[in-house]
Amino acid sequence: MKKLLCYFAALAVAVSSLQAQTDVVVQIHFLGGDKISTDTSHLGFTNEFCSAEAKALENQTLDKLSAAPAIWFKSKLPTGAIDCSKQLRPLLDDLLTSEWIFEMRDATNGSPEYALAIRLGEQRTRLWSTNLRTLIESWTMIRARDTANGWRLKKDMPPNLFQFSRKGDWVVLDCGQNELPLGEEIVKSTGTAETNWLTAEVNWPRLAQLYPAFGRFDLPQSMFEVIGEHGTFIINGKLHLSQPLPAPAKWRVPTDEISQPFESFTAVRGLAPWLEKQSWYHLFDFKPQPDQFFAWELPKIPFQTYAAAPVPDAGAALGQISKNLTANTNWQDHFIPIKLEVKTNQILFHALFITPTIQTTHGPEGDYISAGFFPIPPGSGPLPAQLQDQLSPPGVVYYNWEMTSKRLQELPGLTQFILLILQKQQLGSDSAGYKWLNKIASSSEVTVTTATEAAPDEINFVRTGPDGLTAIELIALANWLDSPDFPSLSIPKAQDQ
Repeated sequence: MKKLLCYFAALAVAVSSLQAQTDVVVQIHFLGGDKISTDTSHLGFTNEFCSAEAKALENQTLDKLSAAPAIWFKSKLPTGAIDCSKQLRPLLDDLLTSEWIFEMRDATNGSPEYALAIRLGEQRTRLWSTNLRTLIESWTMIRARDTANGWRLKKDMPPNLFQFSRKGDWVVLDCGQNELPLGEEIVKSTGTAETNWLTAEVNWPRLAQLYPAFGRFDLPQSMFEVIGEHGTFIINGKLHLSQPLPAPAKWRVPTDEISQPFESFTAVRGLAPWLEKQSWYHLFDFKPQPDQFFAWELPKIPFQTYAAAPVPDAGAALGQISKNLTANTNWQDHFIPIKLEVKTNQILFHALFITPTIQTTHGPEGDYISAGFFPIPPGSGPLPAQLQDQLSPPGVVYYNWEMTSKRLQELPGLTQFILLILQKQQLGSDSAGYKWLNKIASSSEVTVTTATEAAPDEINFVRTGPDGLTAIELIALANWLDSPDFPSLSIPKAQDQ
């Protein structure tokens, strides 16, 4: 399962961009599960990613992936086209065990070129050649032409070339318009030994232009690398922003509200430019947009998750939120029936057995808009000195600390409730994803993520943790993999189960 986690990490984590070739849209290098398993740092993950629960989720995911192309291209396939899952499913196991490189680049003819190079032995090469050739010929109704080291197929519609070739230890799949230079370039780049478990670069804005479904995430151009050290994932990355961040303001931590001990703590600043572009924020839309955000979770009770944002005038901000919520009730169409109650310093959402609340709070450093699923208990004083030290460097714009194992035991209850009120499908207790989360919840430890402003339009970040992902990211991954619509990025409605 660790191999599957690495495979999806390039799409599950928001990451960063290096000064790379401008025509690169996606570039991923996965070292391969076989090589990673020889690394002594891999041993700490055995219980988490080689369990029966992990294997069940892995097999289920690969089964869904093998059937996805036929669903995507159903309207374009000729009558009688073969079942792609039977051809693709045996090959997907190699993507978890073998070293591979995938690249997608813009070409001068305006049509992107795609290339996958994977290191395979002769027996697996023959299987890939036979299965892919059978599939492509069936779907295009065109016979492929043999070449000196593989085969090539040309059709009328773009991308019009598909090529399978063997180059030394590598099998190269190339797809493009009129010419295919990318595969050769990838193979030439494999001469340098790779030690990172996973390296990825993604030009998300360009990818969103080509595939609009990615646009909803509004991610910046990004790059990251994953390595293992002493049984822990270490992820280093960069984010190249489309617009520069404002100069970081002094932290305004709501110490009068944060109780200790807590199981997680998150601090963000420089948030306003991002908020302005988010459609969901227009429902609240109080100005000026908050530039900082804090969230924390108290132990033992799943719904004791709280958040706060510093504002110049909490009463005015709450008034704007109240006006927006009551003037435009269309937002309620996306929820189960909710009764809205507006008070002087609170907005209450009566939903089933709890009452999420937005309220005004006041501290020594100013006003805050705060929110929680239960009333916010009084704070317990200043943050621990060690935590204050993490926020003290001037360039820090994001910090997250969490006890991942504890959150994995308690957060699912909260996320299931949120999916319920959103009328979305919940993760079933007998599902592969649910069982996998329960398995790893007993072994995960602390995860720490820090992001620092390297330049006004560039952020560096580093994460250390036992799983490479935070608890909420792991839960989101499990929900996504277990969705009947996977690999679609949408969450199905509850009645569609």
